[in-house]
Amino acid sequence: MTFADLVFAGGAVFTATGAEPRPGSVAVRGGRIVAVSSDAGAAVDTGAADIQSMIGPNTEVIDLGGKLLIPGFQDAHVHAVWGGLDLIRCDLSQDSTRDEYLTRIRDYAAANPELDWILGGGWNMSAFPGGTPTASDLDLAVADRPAFIPNRDGHGAWVNSRALELAGITAETPDPADGRIERDAAGNATGTLHEGAMSLVNALLPETSPEDYARALTIGQAYLHSLGITAWQDAILGGYGDAGDATPAYMAAAASGALTARVVGALWWDRTRGPEQIPELVLRRKNNAAGRFAATSVKIMQDGVAENFTAAMLEPYLDGCGHHTDNSGISFVDAAQLISNVTELDALGFQVHFHAIGDRAVRECLDAVEAARAINGPNDNRHHIAHLQVVHPDDIHRFAELGVTANMQSYWAALEPQMVDLTLPFLGDPRSSWQYPWADLHRAGTHLASGSDWSVSSPDPMAAIHVAVNRIAAPGHEEGTYDAFLPEQSLDLLTAMTSYTAGSAFTNHLDETGTIEVGKLADLVVLDRNPFAGPADQIGLTSTEQTFVEGERVYRAPAQP
Repeated sequence: MTFADLVFAGGAVFTATGAEPRPGSVAVRGGRIVAVSSDAGAAVDTGAADIQSMIGPNTEVIDLGGKLLIPGFQDAHVHAVWGGLDLIRCDLSQDSTRDEYLTRIRDYAAANPELDWILGGGWNMSAFPGGTPTASDLDLAVADRPAFIPNRDGHGAWVNSRALELAGITAETPDPADGRIERDAAGNATGTLHEGAMSLVNALLPETSPEDYARALTIGQAYLHSLGITAWQDAILGGYGDAGDATPAYMAAAASGALTARVVGALWWDRTRGPEQIPELVLRRKNNAAGRFAATSVKIMQDGVAENFTAAMLEPYLDGCGHHTDNSGISFVDAAQLISNVTELDALGFQVHFHAIGDRAVRECLDAVEAARAINGPNDNRHHIAHLQVVHPDDIHRFAELGVTANMQSYWAALEPQMVDLTLPFLGDPRSSWQYPWADLHRAGTHLASGSDWSVSSPDPMAAIHVAVNRIAAPGHEEGTYDAFLPEQSLDLLTAMTSYTAGSAFTNHLDETGTIEVGKLADLVVLDRNPFAGPADQIGLTSTEQTFVEGERVYRAPAQP
């Protein structure tokens, strides 16, 4: 008899294979699951003897104590290195008001007098009138040096007067084709740069050092492991925002063994260029695969976000009085060119990872995949569309028909100030009711995956799952008191948990993970409770006690006093 290295017993097991948790045990040897049994010890998924007989003198037995064992969570859309950079820069994510932001920035600037630029991120648009902070405000916190601080969603940045001056941004500076400079009545820049307008200042930022990238990856990975995340898809690898390309950091960590997570990299599609960049993407894919890292996806950001009116809509936005405007958002890639680009990427075996917020952007992405399939035929590239804030009802059925995964950021499907003040009034009816239609997509047979978009929002899978089930913010994540948001679009817990495990594993092409079955890699997580056994409004209180990758422990929660 060859004994197991690890045995999990005394609790419930969620296999993510279509059934709710049941009492059971799991044995691991050589980094793989070798047995899954019922609570009585009878083997139900292995030809071996019962699991009790697999316990030897060197077997570590983990008593679940009635808690839940699950496959590792997989985040199908996250910015792990950028999240880590935010944590080591001026991190505003724990604050929520203008005054708190200014105090945090002022203290950070005072504590780091050697920095030429003040960088950070994480402010919330709802803290400022119209979602647009001003340079004059930021000057109160730091005026002696330029400051560039993106908001939580990464689609806009707050800059001070010194940054505007260095960038030469004046009333005569034209808006770029893919962005907008926020201006006063006289046309002067007020201090918020939307979308591509951020690049006017980005070009001046100091390069992030390899050491900072490595530190950010280490910190980001540790944080994600503490939430039970064993794999992810990094949604942008390339020159975007204020962080630059994290690919070398991933490659170095993969080569050294420091990368304990499994990571799929989505190579950034430069929307200022065209198909001439495709050979470069092919070369980057070839040269950037090592250990647990592979850059096999291409990220195309098709539109912006609804709050700054850059999400691409089929019908124009409303103004504050409910009247139609002449603005229906921005398609960053021309729809016809998108079809051509996606068809070529699809033929080359790339997975395409789309960003689409507005219903026009969603339709353009689906049209591109449909055209690619018509020319190239079906394949296993597993294209997916992330965010899906507004989906026209006529497009719901197309996801399953085209084999396109709905990559849900379900944490966002709740009422909070940004939704109430900056989104609903400008979408109007019936469009407001088309937001985050998870249940409609599920009923139509769509494959579901889940992600967080951290550092845009919390990477806690259980907080997102709580919203998917309840359509209301998880305990401790509330920004005000609101009713459930479109509760008819809620998912059951089984579906939501499966999307964050097996669903994302499928999307990541990590087919040896995502479920608890014999032969699968032992990427496993012990939760501190069984959320299936408690009330739905307590799901978000669930936390991670231990995280394992290939049977090796990568996180253990601190002992409680």
